[in-house]
Amino acid sequence: MKGLNFRMLWTVSSMAGALLGAGCAGPHGVFTLQPGPPGEQPAMQVWPAAPETPRYRYAGELLGEINFGEEQAQRSAGVRIVRWLVGVDDDRSRRRTLSRPQGGVVDRSGRILVADVGRGGIFVFDTVGGELTYWNQADRGAGFVSPLAVTVGPNDEIHVSDPELKRVVRLDRRGQPLGSYGEGLLLRPTGIVRDAAAGLIYVADTAAHDIKVFDERYRVVRILGGPGTEPGRFNAPTFLCLTAGNLVVSDTLNARVQILRSDGVPVREIGRRGIYVGNLVRPKGVAADDEGNVYVVEGYYDHLLVFSPQGELLLPIGGTGTGSGRFFLPGGVWSDPQNRIFVSDVFNGRVAVFQFLGP
Repeated sequence: MKGLNFRMLWTVSSMAGALLGAGCAGPHGVFTLQPGPPGEQPAMQVWPAAPETPRYRYAGELLGEINFGEEQAQRSAGVRIVRWLVGVDDDRSRRRTLSRPQGGVVDRSGRILVADVGRGGIFVFDTVGGELTYWNQADRGAGFVSPLAVTVGPNDEIHVSDPELKRVVRLDRRGQPLGSYGEGLLLRPTGIVRDAAAGLIYVADTAAHDIKVFDERYRVVRILGGPGTEPGRFNAPTFLCLTAGNLVVSDTLNARVQILRSDGVPVREIGRRGIYVGNLVRPKGVAADDEGNVYVVEGYYDHLLVFSPQGELLLPIGGTGTGSGRFFLPGGVWSDPQNRIFVSDVFNGRVAVFQFLGP
């Protein structure tokens, strides 16, 4: 029996060496958006429904390794089995699947970066290179605690806000830590966005009820807002985006979205508190497309709301559920140059992708 156990251990160890060695090269495959939940009809979904002219199409969803094909998923499954057999399953295999995605961004090379608070790291979907990678190091030898939002910084750096670490972490484009900023200044950093033309980085400090503005040497140059309900003041601001040179702020506990000039002067408010679809109770993620439309995630009612540049409600998308185009406690939203709209469907563990079809 001892000899048999030794031979089994030797065989499994050999398999582990082969499989784990292969896994170190990183998962590769052809990137595709998954069409929707298993068993769901693959019919094209559009909004608004016929006979209206469609403005949005459901493009698919991001889940993790499955977006790069069955070969990758099978290889990762083999690695998981061997890790479990030899007692070295350190949870890395589960990190190849989204858990509770929040903010995200698409960088200049087309990679989709998603901050996942459930996995404590950043998923990088390389749509061109066909590779999924996962970054979890905030410092050399220390990991993220609660990565929430992502933006592209100077020199193609990746900046990640972590409200538990109380700072913004800087990574190079390969995910290696470069340092951080905001220590001792930020109480609970959440949303983050960079205005490359102005050389400014805006960080929502939810606990301080303000927006701290950094230059590209990471010095605070101004602070916008402060606690209050008046225009230009905030109650727990969260996510941010830019449109037409203005800053869009999800003023979450004031149940509104505010648009400000770069110096903090209010331009307009979007949405109002209420009980109907299109009203706001817990606005979260905000984004904009190249037509100036503003997208607001209404977390309480599980909707993505589309507003015109003037703040008029154009269209609600969603509702509570697990099917394509439905959400369960959605969080962040962001867009890319192709006018794709990405929505972090937090408790469904996915990012839903919509294609804007035109005005």
